[in-house]
Amino acid sequence: MFQNTDFWIGLGIGVVAGVFGYKLMSEREQQLMALQQPVAGAMTASVPLAELQRQKEELEDMIAAQEAAQAK
Repeated sequence: MFQNTDFWIGLGIGVVAGVFGYKLMSEREQQLMALQQPVAGAMTASVPLAELQRQKEELEDMIAAQEAAQAK
């Protein structure tokens, strides 16, 4: 098995492909994180306080309804 040159060629190609694939995926993950981070900060700054309070009240109503349903 270890004397077969095809094995060593395949192993070398697999290792090189794995290294490049890992590097590519880590770069894409960093790019994705960089794109998502500013969007989250800008979104909270652009939402008016009244809208946030409305959403909070709606969520509280939904929580109360689920708690009442579970209590039955």
